[in-house]
Amino acid sequence: MMEPERARLASGAEALGRPLSAEELEKMLALVALVTEWNQKFNLTAIRDPMAMVEKHLLDSLTVQPWLKGPFITDVGTGAGFPGLPLAIVNPSFRFTLIDSTAKKIRFVEHAATTLGLKEVSALATRSENFRPQQRATTVIARALGSIDTFVKQAGHLCAKSGRLLAMKGRDPSAELAALPFGWRVASLERLSVPGLADERHLVILEPES
Repeated sequence: MMEPERARLASGAEALGRPLSAEELEKMLALVALVTEWNQKFNLTAIRDPMAMVEKHLLDSLTVQPWLKGPFITDVGTGAGFPGLPLAIVNPSFRFTLIDSTAKKIRFVEHAATTLGLKEVSALATRSENFRPQQRATTVIARALGSIDTFVKQAGHLCAKSGRLLAMKGRDPSAELAALPFGWRVASLERLSVPGLADERHLVILEPES
């Protein structure tokens, strides 16, 4: 079952420099199966093809692994759990909080985390600007969450002083950086490559100014 997807995921993860163990591969493919099952009743994601999910959800999520700073990770606007769930699978010692304002998506994330045995994952149906966590995150990450300016304004308060914001973007977002809110600096702008995809991917790493 899902042998072509398994091969693509395994080779893609290896190309990204983070080979997956047999257990990690099984959990990743189980996540694809869960998304596929729930998509039949709920519109979790527009991507329906399992192979496309491997590339555009799983491998895309894993591209940011080198810049993930633990142990407290908050995924803002997680949707069906991306990038949070794949990153939780490969970082079992980190504590993940996945946030989305759509309750049905958070119900799925909770179900998936339980089914996959991801004990350090919690999910909240809330807006990031309304969330006031007891423990601020060492990494706050968002994928396709509007402009970088909006991301910082809505989620910057979730980040610890020694932490970072990771904004996953498509096309080169350099023009957006001119509108960066006061108190933040660009630590790095990385061009990412998702194995099997020709789409542009970039990662903006932001840090609080001391």
